[in-house]
Amino acid sequence: MKIIESRMIRSTVAHVDLNALKHNFAAIARYLSTEAARTPPAIIGVVKANAYGHGAPRVALALEEAGATMLACADIEEGIVLRQAGVRVPILVFGALSVSDLDGLFDFALTPTISTPGAARAVQQAAERRRSTIGYHLKIDTGMNRLGFRHDNLRRTLPDLFASPNLRLDAVYTHFASADVPESPVFNTQRERFDAVWAVVDELRREFRVPSPGSRLPILESRVFRHAGNSAALLRDSRVWYDAVRPGLLLYGIVPPPLASTIELTPVMSLTSRVVAVKGLRPGEGVGYGWRYEVQEPRTVAVVPAGYADGLDTRLCGRGHVLIRGQRVPIVGAVSMDMLTVDVTDLAGVQPGDEVVLLGRQGDAAWQRIDAREMAAAIGTIPWEIVCRLGTRIERQYE
Repeated sequence: MKIIESRMIRSTVAHVDLNALKHNFAAIARYLSTEAARTPPAIIGVVKANAYGHGAPRVALALEEAGATMLACADIEEGIVLRQAGVRVPILVFGALSVSDLDGLFDFALTPTISTPGAARAVQQAAERRRSTIGYHLKIDTGMNRLGFRHDNLRRTLPDLFASPNLRLDAVYTHFASADVPESPVFNTQRERFDAVWAVVDELRREFRVPSPGSRLPILESRVFRHAGNSAALLRDSRVWYDAVRPGLLLYGIVPPPLASTIELTPVMSLTSRVVAVKGLRPGEGVGYGWRYEVQEPRTVAVVPAGYADGLDTRLCGRGHVLIRGQRVPIVGAVSMDMLTVDVTDLAGVQPGDEVVLLGRQGDAAWQRIDAREMAAAIGTIPWEIVCRLGTRIERQYE
């Protein structure tokens, strides 16, 4: 059967501005250079979850061009996609590896995170079979209580790892549980724990340095570096910048709520659609599934071909807005799989074909902008979810 390929022509499109991405990277780098007494940390660009919904291959290449020292993804499969796209800088795999197919680490030159004894054994065995040495990043659990070697048990758990003849320690890192919760004391507790374990890690790795495969000489390790700061942490406390930081959300032009920032960022993604129909409602009528919007006077609604299959949350009904003709109009009625409706009664002349901005700008005034923070606040979630969940059927157009 012949497969006919054609360009997508759906009305709902995500526009990804790669120049804005590079601008944000440069702005973050300038911010990290503000402390004259120290060398600025390197930037590890986080591109997991399809680069937070922006499209990992194109975003990763742009960040590499912008100067990212390393990129980070969630799992081996994401890393392979980046390598197949032509990414050449080191790629760190964040996720657990004890139950993964590890061939991709070696075939595509990926850097694993070792966060459990099981992962250490699995990667060591894979490297030994290949008669090769692989560098890794060691994750320390300082309080997140997900992945990582417990900070208070390292003298028991790390010797076996450091005695592994085919593994080379390149970096040590941790992950903060509450960097975006200013009133929580957990952030500072984790920082203190991470500072404290560094001496233990350094002592043990020197004690258990082992001969390299096929040699009587010990593995010669480059300087082991530290990283801990995600977007919220690097904004909150320069003491956690260490040797590298790991911005994700900031790269895409979004400041993690409730924090504020003086960094001049530009949202990288906008989401637009088109009006496909305009309908009149009579008193006593409703619209959409369940008639969640009923009217007591004549109203006019516009139909927009974007719904929860595209990643728009059903809770936007009665809470969210879109921009049409430079004006905010409310989302009314149920957000269905493929479409939503907005009330345009007070907006004269709306017709099929009019542009609809779901995320982005439609004018220069502050109120003519809808961003991921606003949409997230409207439905009680986080901006990470807003951008990450945008559906695969939405075409990404790169500018």
